[in-house]
Amino acid sequence: MPAEMVMILVGFSTAFALTFLAAFIWAVKTGQFKDRTTPAMRMLNDDK
Repeated sequence: MPAEMVMILVGFSTAFALTFLAAFIWAVKTGQFKDRTTPAMRMLNDDK
């Protein structure tokens, strides 16, 4: 019984990790990380 539970948990954790890996690859390919200077300069702008 415990061996089956471990295998189920390993399967779920592997699927979970692969989902986040796919989301990260998608974010890199669509250019989500290209603009690295604007967020750092955003706090210096006055929006008043």
